Amino acid sequence: MKEVFNITIGRQFGSGGREIGDKLAVQLGISFYDKELIHIASRKSGLGKEYFEKADERKSYPIISGMLGMRSAITDDAFSGYYLSNETLFKIQSDVILELSEETSSVFVGRCADYVLGGKKRCLNVFISADMKDRIKRISETYNLTGKKAADLIEKTDKKRAGYYNYFSNKEWGAAGSYHLCVNSSVLGIDDTVNVIRHFAEKLFGL
Repeated sequence: MKEVFNITIGRQFGSGGREIGDKLAVQLGISFYDKELIHIASRKSGLGKEYFEKADERKSYPIISGMLGMRSAITDDAFSGYYLSNETLFKIQSDVILELSEETSSVFVGRCADYVLGGKKRCLNVFISADMKDRIKRISETYNLTGKKAADLIEKTDKKRAGYYNYFSNKEWGAAGSYHLCVNSSVLGIDDTVNVIRHFAEKLFGL
């Protein structure tokens, strides 16, 4: 039986990170998880998926403590209900990621998976960025938006993803030190970026 390995992908909005993760999983013949995690967490916990959707990484998160890496008693008192709700859902989703990572080799997109799987040796953490012009083009085409609206959506979404990641992981979203490999998908394009990550993973895991 082959030893299980996992790859996590953080990504800027519009960088093609999800597509890269999907194609990478297909090439390696392993499982792929993104929004599927919400449905699995809902099924396993018995909670409606709308709870997890509301606490998804696209939503806003208070970053008072995330910026400092700690919470004060005053902050806890003021936001205790909010933190309890979202941290509980995050814990449930994290348990799902951990369970799936033990069962089969997988690619996990977003949701602080690199932090959740931080104790695992056979785990590659990747962050995908891209040039703004390429991101605007991709989002404009995907959502049928003007360039200006696409740029605004990119800025808002990245801020929310950063807030989610920084709060729950106490690390810095997109910072090189938070990952093993950071790649700009604009340099080689989607398919060759997939190839670069695949070769990196094959070397790292001895595939």
